[in-house]
Amino acid sequence: MTRVCMPGPRTGRVHIPASKSQAHRLLICAALSKHPVTLHLDGLSRDILATAACLRALGAEITEISGALQIQPIDKLPEEAVLRVGESGSTLRFLLPVVGALGVRGAFQMEGRLPDRPLSPLDEQLAAHGMALKRSGNVLLTAGQLQPGDYVLPGNVSSQYISGLLFALPLLHGSSTLTVTDTVESEAYIHMTESALLQAGIRFKKACNCYQIPGNQRYCAPESCTVEGDWSNSAFFLCMGALSDAGIAVSGLDPASVQGDRAVIDILRQFGAEVQTGADFAAVNRGHLRAITIDAAPIPDLIPVLSVVAALCEGETKIVNAARLRLKESDRLTTTAAMLASLGADVQELPDGLIIHGKPQLSGGTVDACNDHRIAMAAATAACACERPVTVLQAQCVEKSYPRFWEDFEALKGGAL
Repeated sequence: MTRVCMPGPRTGRVHIPASKSQAHRLLICAALSKHPVTLHLDGLSRDILATAACLRALGAEITEISGALQIQPIDKLPEEAVLRVGESGSTLRFLLPVVGALGVRGAFQMEGRLPDRPLSPLDEQLAAHGMALKRSGNVLLTAGQLQPGDYVLPGNVSSQYISGLLFALPLLHGSSTLTVTDTVESEAYIHMTESALLQAGIRFKKACNCYQIPGNQRYCAPESCTVEGDWSNSAFFLCMGALSDAGIAVSGLDPASVQGDRAVIDILRQFGAEVQTGADFAAVNRGHLRAITIDAAPIPDLIPVLSVVAALCEGETKIVNAARLRLKESDRLTTTAAMLASLGADVQELPDGLIIHGKPQLSGGTVDACNDHRIAMAAATAACACERPVTVLQAQCVEKSYPRFWEDFEALKGGAL
């Protein structure tokens, strides 16, 4: 699908859908619980549906109703299960250890770039503790019973590896430890997992990045849970607000959320945008935008859209510690740089970052989203500061995280600079 975004700033109000990151976690906790759970959430993305489909394959009953998922937890496990994870890295990395903890033979069917994205050293830790893993094309075959013991993972590869083990280890027949070494990146995502586990009654002790996790635990999620709004997806509209005198407000957000991408508010303030927050909203409008340095390590998903703001700031913005972006749905350093360059921005791609020299306005043009939802939505953001329309190729890829993005984008009004 091709989408044409008319140029010029936008203004209005958007109600943001449910957090994809939190929905994954609460779904897993619900499916492993003792009793039925109703999960209230605004909007179902392709990634959330992938996690639900995999949990159904493991024996959970999940029914979609208006604004909620009703979950009957796993009762009788299958001997083997086909798990269609699609392009969802979270689904694969969270459920891979869980399938081993449940002792189910699994066939994880992957799509897009997911088969090429790394699983090491998580796969090595699983193999060292009783699981067998074998690749067959785009299918990852697993067998064996995961055993309790001492697990070690680096913190600078993927927080999803750590979350996957945190979900799985309480289910084992004995106690385990999980030691996280090196610098922990995307730490807020691990905090989200810890919060979901505690809410579901799972016990663990944590000291100096070492978890002590008793075995033989049973999940007991609250019978009714609500998924909060998604700060990652709100960032696109908040950044559009930073390019508009009239500004944009986003509702459905928890200003005290543990979501790491809530940092978009602080970063936009550093850029010089005017920011207001309330009990369930954030609002941003243009200020005097100036260049800053952005550490991508804790907020990798924000980099494409923050790069758009940087391209319209006074001065030189540096984005550092961003090498992990090369392992996303696209090589996001290359695709972000290509997006900006195609719209007339001054951008230099580095091995682990970007250097962006700001301009008062971009020209517009055609952007290939490269099947990456965050590139497509960042291109729409850029249209708010372009002279000519922005044509987005493969625009349907937003369904991965935000199916109604184009509808919400078109509902905004034009606003004069």
